[in-house]
Amino acid sequence: MTDTKGGPKPDPATLADWQARARSWFETLRDDIHALFETLEDEVGGDDAAGRFVREPWSRTDADGSDGGGGVMGTLAGRLFEKAGVHTSTVHGRFTGDFGAQIPGAAEDPTFWASGISLIAHPVNPHVPTVHINTRYVVTTRQWFGGGGDLTPMLARRRSQDHPDAVRFHAAYRDAYARHPVGDYARDKAWCDEYFYLPHRKEPRGIGGVFTDYLASGDWEADFALIKDIGTTFMEVYAQIVRGTMHEPWTEADREEQQTQRGRYVEFNLLYDRGTLFGLRTGGNVASILSSMPPTVRWP
Repeated sequence: MTDTKGGPKPDPATLADWQARARSWFETLRDDIHALFETLEDEVGGDDAAGRFVREPWSRTDADGSDGGGGVMGTLAGRLFEKAGVHTSTVHGRFTGDFGAQIPGAAEDPTFWASGISLIAHPVNPHVPTVHINTRYVVTTRQWFGGGGDLTPMLARRRSQDHPDAVRFHAAYRDAYARHPVGDYARDKAWCDEYFYLPHRKEPRGIGGVFTDYLASGDWEADFALIKDIGTTFMEVYAQIVRGTMHEPWTEADREEQQTQRGRYVEFNLLYDRGTLFGLRTGGNVASILSSMPPTVRWP
């Protein structure tokens, strides 16, 4: 049976325009986030040098040996962010094996095209929450947007839904969705809670956020506008949270709790994360895909 997730392809000229605009947006957002994080590195102060992003282009070869696109990996290690990765990629080719059967529209034709941005930031200070966003545009015989953002406080006392940071994060996305009739905030918030959950631990990864996939309402411009707002909202609300927490004093016990919670992060990304699976199964850049792994972690 044909999978009806996503929307139909438009004519080639329209699709080419959509692809170019989506790619351009993801790369612009990457540049803006790089600039924001470097500004925050300056603002936190301290004796250590402020971190700066190092960009490394990469390319992939498709299974048949042809050009498969590539991307730019951007990594930062500094005095505020112990490790941050903000990457973009635009890849294309053909799904091989049984993986394509899991992707809408690929059963009819295994050819695909995908562009997106992925971000993961692991701060030094345990009071500053880890954050993740990923937005993308995917084309098979169908086309759709997907992605979202979520927040993972490292300390249990900051991980309640009524903590001011959690309230602020959720309010920012609720307000963003209110600007876009194609969005369903209640659905995408619940989807995020369901997705970022560790079944083997019976616990959520963090305090949630929003997550959507197969977004193709029939109005591409409206869908694109929501995806863009997910990215800009992240920048605004996370900068507020970082600036409010980055100077809070912390103890060695806080650091140990942070590293233990990072272990949960590793478990989720290696066992359940769709982006990790998609990247590895399509021959993506391994260093970029696994840059979500925290620099230090513990399992007590």
